[in-house]
Amino acid sequence: MEHKAIEDAVLAARQRLDAVDAAVARGLADARRAADAVTCIAISKTHGAEQIAPLLAAGQRHFGENRVAEAAAKWPTLRDAYPDVTLHMVGQLQSNKAAEAVALFDVIHSLDRPSLLAALARAMDATGRRTPCFIQINLEGAAQKGGCAPADVGALIAAARGVDVPIIGLMCVAPLGLEPAPWFALTAKLADDHGLTGLSMGMSGDFPTAVRIGATHIRVGSALFGERA
Repeated sequence: MEHKAIEDAVLAARQRLDAVDAAVARGLADARRAADAVTCIAISKTHGAEQIAPLLAAGQRHFGENRVAEAAAKWPTLRDAYPDVTLHMVGQLQSNKAAEAVALFDVIHSLDRPSLLAALARAMDATGRRTPCFIQINLEGAAQKGGCAPADVGALIAAARGVDVPIIGLMCVAPLGLEPAPWFALTAKLADDHGLTGLSMGMSGDFPTAVRIGATHIRVGSALFGERA
């Protein structure tokens, strides 16, 4: 990019960040929550380094990716320039990618089954790195979607504790086309029932609702990068 184009891109990124931050602040104030209670994760999947760089320059430090291979191709160089970035794995994770995920990501949001737990535990044991995980829950019970059934969450938490995989909360995706508030409230209750404080929920279209209901991490893509083509 030319210098002026870079400046314009960073300014636009900062404006989008400010808009998201303002919406988060309103939601926190409405719910009488602490001003620093929410971490905003910029979902950078399918976006290249040139599109990510303006957000980095504008101060964004938490980013989320859906695929291990894509993240591995672009983030090592970006992290050389910005070593304080926190990288989140937010997509479905195959067990055979567990070792790569533990090496690359700082937080995993999609632990959802015993076989993946076992693979993550082996990878963490091998590296000595205990990567914090959210358990992804499948609210709808749709067989084709990732996520642990709500009834199985307790057993997965107990199994994770048995192999020293740190569980910091629950992650959910509200069903498309339905009012998200009840689903977020169900996730929050489930987390509370199991003594978990982390709630990864809310995306560009519904994060203000998630913040009011208790989200600690929101996953924002188009509101920060613009609409996808």
